[in-house]
Amino acid sequence: MTAVRRATVDDVEAMLSLWRVAEATPSPTDNAAALIQAIESPAAAVLVAMDAEGVVGSVVAGFDGWRGNLYRLAVHPRARRRGIARRLVAAAEAELRAMGASRISALVEREHAEAVAFWEAAGYALDARIARYVRHV
Repeated sequence: MTAVRRATVDDVEAMLSLWRVAEATPSPTDNAAALIQAIESPAAAVLVAMDAEGVVGSVVAGFDGWRGNLYRLAVHPRARRRGIARRLVAAAEAELRAMGASRISALVEREHAEAVAFWEAAGYALDARIARYVRHV
C-alpha cells in the first residue's frame, strides 16, 4: 500500500533522486537547500508517496495568498499506473484549499505527452491565454 504524507528534511535526497529517475526536466531549484526551504515554508505543502521501498512519488503545492500552484508531480517508473499521482494531487488540492486557495494551477511541460494527458484526465484545462515568463535570479 502506498501512503501519502508531508515530506520531511529526511526525504530530500530521495526526492531529488526520484526526480532524476522519473526524468523530470532539471530545474535550478532541484537542490537540497531549495527543497528544504519549500518543506519548511508555511506557504507550501511538499508531499511524498511512500511504499515499502521508500519515496515513489512527490508533488509540491504552493500558495501565494491568492491562488495555489502545483509543481514537481513525479512518480517512480516502477510505481506508475497505480493511482499514486491522483492521490498526490488530491492531497495537494486539500492542502491548498485549507490554506485558502480557491483556484489551482499546475505547471506542466507541453512536450511531456503523458503529463499533459494526466492533468487533463484530472480535470485541469489548458489556459491558452497565459504564457509563463521566467527569470532566474
